[in-house]
Amino acid sequence: MRHNKKFNHLGRKKAHRDALLANMTISLIMHKRIFTTLAKAKALRVYAEPLINRAKADSMENRRLVFSYLQNKQAVTELFREISTKIAERNGGYTRILKTGNRLGDNAEMCFIELVDYNENMLKEKGAKKEGRTRRSRRGGNKPAAEAAPATEAPAAEVPAAE
Repeated sequence: MRHNKKFNHLGRKKAHRDALLANMTISLIMHKRIFTTLAKAKALRVYAEPLINRAKADSMENRRLVFSYLQNKQAVTELFREISTKIAERNGGYTRILKTGNRLGDNAEMCFIELVDYNENMLKEKGAKKEGRTRRSRRGGNKPAAEAAPATEAPAAEVPAAE
């Protein structure tokens, strides 16, 4: 029985799995986006997000704890200097997984995993969408609220001219 065994073992022993996830976390911190399988990305998100959350409070204790997982000085420095300033106001959800299709060789599901605050294209789209907000309802169709006619006024009966 597999009661309370919730994480994916990824077909590896514990030491190999820990090394894999630590190396992938280092790559994610240094490059801000990596290309991997969906199963590894989901396991990486569970592993990396608590470490990224630790970077919000820059203390010697947090630096030592993150270094004990990653064993890479450059990654820890990057995490606590640059990344922590961008994620300071965000409460969780530091990574995004974007599916890209299946791999040709073995048909494995592939994806990008990236740090949310570092994708400039999606940040631009997010800012542009907030300007032109519309409301949708069942009665009004897809018209914005400004274009919808008030319910009290009856439209004039007009017959279009046949051409």
